[in-house]
Amino acid sequence: MATTTLGKTDITVNPICIGTWSWGDTLFWNYGSNYGKNEVENAFKTSLEAGINFFDTAEVYGNGLSEELLGKFMQETEQPVQIATKYGPVPWRFFPESVADAVTASLKRLMVPKVTLYQVHWPFTFFMSQETLLNALADEVKQGRIAAIGVSNYSADEMVQASEILEKRGVILATNQVRYSLLSRQIETKGILQKARELGVTILAYSPLAQGLLTGKYTVENQPIGARKFDSRFQKIGLEKIAPVISLLTEIGEKYDKTVAQVALNWLVFQDSVIPIAGCKNAEQVRQNAGAIDWEMTQEEFDRLEEITRPWLS
Repeated sequence: MATTTLGKTDITVNPICIGTWSWGDTLFWNYGSNYGKNEVENAFKTSLEAGINFFDTAEVYGNGLSEELLGKFMQETEQPVQIATKYGPVPWRFFPESVADAVTASLKRLMVPKVTLYQVHWPFTFFMSQETLLNALADEVKQGRIAAIGVSNYSADEMVQASEILEKRGVILATNQVRYSLLSRQIETKGILQKARELGVTILAYSPLAQGLLTGKYTVENQPIGARKFDSRFQKIGLEKIAPVISLLTEIGEKYDKTVAQVALNWLVFQDSVIPIAGCKNAEQVRQNAGAIDWEMTQEEFDRLEEITRPWLS
């Protein structure tokens, strides 16, 4: 399997990452209802069987349960696993020690001495400045508890600031995790993608299938149930708007014997230094995600998809 590098570090990872927000989350994903530990454990095992060992989690996912599940699963395999997790800069975390304590807690739940990537979940600076936070993370790199530092939901200017702070410590800003898909291209118009390329920062693209819109599963005749049915994108007008996109994805998919979702993910993989984070709740979803890699659409097909989704640049 081809690999990609996290920014300007020497860390290589899979061209796709498995997202584990749904592992243990009862608030948004209803973990414990129609899926649970057995399903996500099978997803973990299937990922490794497919050659994908890069997983993204966070301390807040399932109030730590996502990390705990990953920790338990990793104990049952001898295969190397690369973990990206996140720190939440919440108001009650005032001091650098808060960062060290959070790293300690995540490592304990994951049952590992070190993680591949440790990210700042969002750019909240009211109680702890970026200088304090990022210098505390740089200390963790020096101590060997995290291999690389990333951020999440940072603007172009915030990325530059973070990179400059870390550079003074001789540490590289490796990644910025942001919403990015064919139907969510604001990071291009806001200059985030271009600035990341200038800085040598890898984009980790979350919600790469637009919460299911890019699976082709939902149509005017087959609208979702649950919270998404109140989202205008999943209602008649929204679904009619994306129909030409789904049609083109279907056309390209038929050429390569790929699904709509696999083509949508491959559009991200096609780009340099962009890694989609594909969520999954079971083994079958992992197999679907794995089908997005180890093949490549043509530049002409990429350009056609780029053109047809320009309405989603804003």
